[in-house]
Amino acid sequence: MRHFSNILKSIFTLLFIGLTLNSCTDNDEELQIDTTSQDTLEIARAAEVDASSSAIGDIVIEVYEFDEANPNGRVQPPALPDCVTITVVAQQGFREVTIDFGTEGCLVRGHVLKGQIVFSYTRDIEAQEILITYDLVDFFFDNKNVLGSRTILKEKENENGNPQFTHNLDLTVIWPNGAQASRSGLKIREWVEGFDSGIFSDNVFEVTGNWTTTFVNGNTHTYEVTSPLRREVICTYFVSGTVDVQRTNFGGLFDYGDGDCDNQASFTFNNGTEITITLN
Repeated sequence: MRHFSNILKSIFTLLFIGLTLNSCTDNDEELQIDTTSQDTLEIARAAEVDASSSAIGDIVIEVYEFDEANPNGRVQPPALPDCVTITVVAQQGFREVTIDFGTEGCLVRGHVLKGQIVFSYTRDIEAQEILITYDLVDFFFDNKNVLGSRTILKEKENENGNPQFTHNLDLTVIWPNGAQASRSGLKIREWVEGFDSGIFSDNVFEVTGNWTTTFVNGNTHTYEVTSPLRREVICTYFVSGTVDVQRTNFGGLFDYGDGDCDNQASFTFNNGTEITITLN
């Protein structure tokens, strides 16, 4: 979901700041959309919560997969920088892994991370499932304090015969100025292609689920995937799929298209007005 978070931030900035001033409907009537600074700020902050939540989940899964593949060997995944320290405490049927980014800040894929992510996992051999539970310890994502815990259930095979990760969300993000927002919900990532090839470039995932961001003033932003978001790793953005986006004052449907590996998408407001979006 890392790309989805960045996309939402860019899109809604365009929607609220630029497109609402310049776009027209089919009959050249100017769009009337609430563009108050509070609306814009909440949209941007919701996208920042998306970014932190997705990055944490990605790192946990990456370290877990590497640890599973190398239980008695090298702990550090080659894609993570040297400023990340990983330690493993192993017992029979149980492993606890600490991912330590230090207190000074560690640059990981464009974001400065501090503190620790501590996760453990247990296996249900009969059910072919692995439950990963993690906690955040003095953890910061780009100077935002992230609190909470999360579980990720890995099924080695879902009903389609594919590996699947089910993420349960329970996080709170606190900005340096004291503003905060809480995130709860469910994301399911199905590994639909490439999981048995050993080649990174052919991996394809489909993401479904729904989640809510709640601000201290009571405003909520809800997201529900209405058709699976298809992620082909060779493409920068999702190539297809739709998300229903609703907030306090407006809503609509975000559509990634019909499968082309490009930067074009669309947003259809609840009143039927459709806008073409170029993703940056």
